[in-house]
Amino acid sequence: MSHTLHPLRKQRLQRSELAVPASNPTMIDKAAESAADFVFLDLEDAVAPPEKIQARKNAIQALNDIDWAARGKTVSVRINGLDTQYMYRDVVDVMEQAGDRVHTLLVPKVGVPADLYMVEAMINQVEQAGGLQTRVGIEALIETALGMANVEAIAQFGGRLEALHFGVADYAASMRARTVNIGGLNPDYPGDQWHASITRMVIACRAYGLRPIDGPFGDFSDPDGYVAAARRAAALGCEGKWAIHPSQIGMANDVFSPPETEIAKARRIIAELKAAEAEGRGAASLDGKMIDAASEKMARNLIDAANAIATKSTKVVAAE
Repeated sequence: MSHTLHPLRKQRLQRSELAVPASNPTMIDKAAESAADFVFLDLEDAVAPPEKIQARKNAIQALNDIDWAARGKTVSVRINGLDTQYMYRDVVDVMEQAGDRVHTLLVPKVGVPADLYMVEAMINQVEQAGGLQTRVGIEALIETALGMANVEAIAQFGGRLEALHFGVADYAASMRARTVNIGGLNPDYPGDQWHASITRMVIACRAYGLRPIDGPFGDFSDPDGYVAAARRAAALGCEGKWAIHPSQIGMANDVFSPPETEIAKARRIIAELKAAEAEGRGAASLDGKMIDAASEKMARNLIDAANAIATKSTKVVAAE
């Protein structure tokens, strides 16, 4: 093991992330009552330019009026891009008026680490000026060729950065990929068209202590396709996936929750290795297969996920 280690910067349960246009207060209220782990109030792509200012006001009101944490949810705001006229007011207004209520800001189309530096500097100043005690995190969307080309450097950005998300639609456009299918398989490609890109992002995340999150699946009338995409992302190491429709929340929660049988086996692995250690052995066997220190690390990952899910369930019951 290298002496250079980057532990996970921030643990958050993020199996399902519901995208909600902040221009629609009714959808925000429904999102608060949903089973999603994460909700992001969108000020960017889902909001038309004439609605940007009102959407920002709606998001701030929802942050202040709804106790998201009591509902077992992390709440985020996706700000507009750094290349727009809306971004600076998104950060300033949300932070000044609800900086102690929002958990993270999601920054779209991050291309270079300096993009995050700008957002972080603004957050720092508002927090200091307002004496805010809650530390707001930053998440970055990797959805351009430039962002993917610099994903390792972006992942190394310190400070508040917690997670990277794969934004498949804008990424496909940036790559000029021959597809109009958001997140699904391309019949002209032998396999998953986005396998290499997601893998590269996940590697960067795991190397530098970030949570990797898969983005949207556009066809919400195709539950089988959504589940298949989520399973591919989970197999590559993603911790969760976006839901652009409430029907996708339960599917994401199911796919990214370790089954009870796997949790039970993980506990058995740890017990067997403890017994082996007491006998001076570095490895053991379980169900006819060798297990060792690497097996314990994988087992603890499953148990940590199960504990996070149990903690959320306890919060939701208490809130009810």
